[in-house]
Amino acid sequence: MRKIVLVDDDPDIQESIKMVLENAGYEFRGATDRKSGMELIKRENPDLMIIDVMMEQPDDGFFMVQELRSRGVKTPIIMLTSVSSVTGMKYGKDDEMVSVDDYEEKPIAPDKLLDKIESLLENGGNN
Repeated sequence: MRKIVLVDDDPDIQESIKMVLENAGYEFRGATDRKSGMELIKRENPDLMIIDVMMEQPDDGFFMVQELRSRGVKTPIIMLTSVSSVTGMKYGKDDEMVSVDDYEEKPIAPDKLLDKIESLLENGGNN
């Protein structure tokens, strides 16, 4: 069973994504902040990660991804964001700033999330 880690401080997002992933046959692990997320990723060695942009700090997700990539972690990452709805700013894939495989707006439809996950797992991510 493929293992997916979600790092997001929103309990509703945690619960809904957990249900979607487990119903699709994935093993789910969740963390609610950057520190516990980093520990979980190190311990669990997931097949894919889903990371929120804004947690305790507005840029926690960005720094988390930068740290993971600087450590040589190649695992596919989907970054979830509600930043554009809060700030009006749009984010997209940018390997120089934050090397993620995909950005998605919250909330994301379950079918779209599963399609993204399947595609990244099949292709091994874009990194």
